[in-house]
Amino acid sequence: MSGESSGPRGRFTYWRLRFRAWRGTRPFWAGLFTLLSGAPIAYFPYANLRLGHLTMAMATTAGAGSLIIGVLLVTLGLTMWFHSIVRVFAGVATILLALVSLPVSNIGGFLIGFVLALFGGALSVSWAPGRPPRPATEHHIPHQAPEPGSAQPGRAEPGRAADPFPAPRAGEDPNVTETTAQANGGRNSAG
Repeated sequence: MSGESSGPRGRFTYWRLRFRAWRGTRPFWAGLFTLLSGAPIAYFPYANLRLGHLTMAMATTAGAGSLIIGVLLVTLGLTMWFHSIVRVFAGVATILLALVSLPVSNIGGFLIGFVLALFGGALSVSWAPGRPPRPATEHHIPHQAPEPGSAQPGRAEPGRAADPFPAPRAGEDPNVTETTAQANGGRNSAG
């Protein structure tokens, strides 16, 4: 029997790590805020508020417009998650829809949807994918100490800095560089 079990705890850890890796490659929080902003903007114009026996309808004249804005915000949130290459467009569109929701949808879902959409749009515009991790560099582990006086090419002797200008090769003039512009008297040829 192994010490690690693949029971429920192991599966939970596996899926949690997979979700964490997935979340790190896209503007996750921007998409989440944008998704959440669509709900109050689309819901409040169709909701009825009951106060005892009194029912108040919060419907606006542009009820269909607020439903469209809410659905578009949910769609933009999903776009940020699953097609993150268009995150800047989705962020700008989210901010514009949030601004349009102010006059159309009960002051942007009573400012709840408006503020969530502004945060989601701003996070989406400002998000940039992380750089992939650099490969591990080779660590120099000395197996043998170099003998004194035997300098290896490209390495400095202990206590001495490396020479930034290497010695010329056999049969080479030390004053000639290998750049074309300097070899042609300062003129650069294109062909």
